[in-house]
Amino acid sequence: MFRAIYLTKSDDGKTEANVKNIDVSDLPNFDQPGVTVAIKYSTINYKDGLAITGKAPVVRKFPMVPGIDFCGIVSASDDPNWKIGDEVILNGWGVGESHWGGLAQMARVSGDWLIRKPASLTAKDCMSIGTAGYTAMLCIMALEKNGVNPQSGEILVTGASGGVGSFAISLLSNLGYQVIASTGKDGEHDYLKGLGAKDVISRASLSEPGKPLQKERWAGVIDSVGSFTLANACASSIYGGVVASCGLAQGMDLPLSVAPFILRSVSLIGVDSVMAKRSIRDTAWKRLASDTPQTALNSIAQLVNLEGAIDAGKKILTGEVRGRIVVDVNV
Repeated sequence: MFRAIYLTKSDDGKTEANVKNIDVSDLPNFDQPGVTVAIKYSTINYKDGLAITGKAPVVRKFPMVPGIDFCGIVSASDDPNWKIGDEVILNGWGVGESHWGGLAQMARVSGDWLIRKPASLTAKDCMSIGTAGYTAMLCIMALEKNGVNPQSGEILVTGASGGVGSFAISLLSNLGYQVIASTGKDGEHDYLKGLGAKDVISRASLSEPGKPLQKERWAGVIDSVGSFTLANACASSIYGGVVASCGLAQGMDLPLSVAPFILRSVSLIGVDSVMAKRSIRDTAWKRLASDTPQTALNSIAQLVNLEGAIDAGKKILTGEVRGRIVVDVNV
């Protein structure tokens, strides 16, 4: 038996989340070689909050074990690429949505979905980084691939006090970039500057409708907010600026014009962490192992148990969570 957060749907269509003991034999099987992982740590992400509360239909079938990422040790394997004792990480691939995920003590997944844990990071470190830090690194790699470097100018990070934003600030600052953080939380300014932000601006300056072209400022942008915030970030990017879009906390809409793209040659790059190729994942995690300051791991993450993860999933949707929530599934 193992413990897990178990999601069911009631007769009136509401999602119910409870911690439950589950038999190992109930873990899903595969047409392709499967790998069973004894999980050490998982996390709470925005998508996990949606799954736990049922606020959006991210769960494709019930019952479901949520949790879009985890770190643990292989306990059984039908895949020749993985053996018992291997330390592994999983991010995305639909776990916690269409396949039982990481908010549990055990998981069985496809071997193709796993990558090796970097030796220099502990399992807790890896989930302090988690999907949020991994996504932030994918965004940084997208900026770099499109010519942005520390000499290019200021980099805007929106949704700054969230998981992606917090890691983006810390990583960019550590790499020598000038980072400007955008947040709606006045009480988080010291936290964001402690992560390396050069300055902090109000979310309100970006979150309302703005002009199609605005004063040029941003050489690069990492946006996890979407909607008017993303539109204004594009409109205020410098000539040749690069905007990496990875989230939709404000909304899925994008009310902008073509002006930034055809008059300033701004590039808008979509960043997906769920289905990224293994080669890209490996590169991102190698970079995270070398470029993440230990001070960031200590200040960004807080720890809860499985029962606490249900409440954290609710709070992340209302903006009450700073940084990252790491879940110790074994306490």
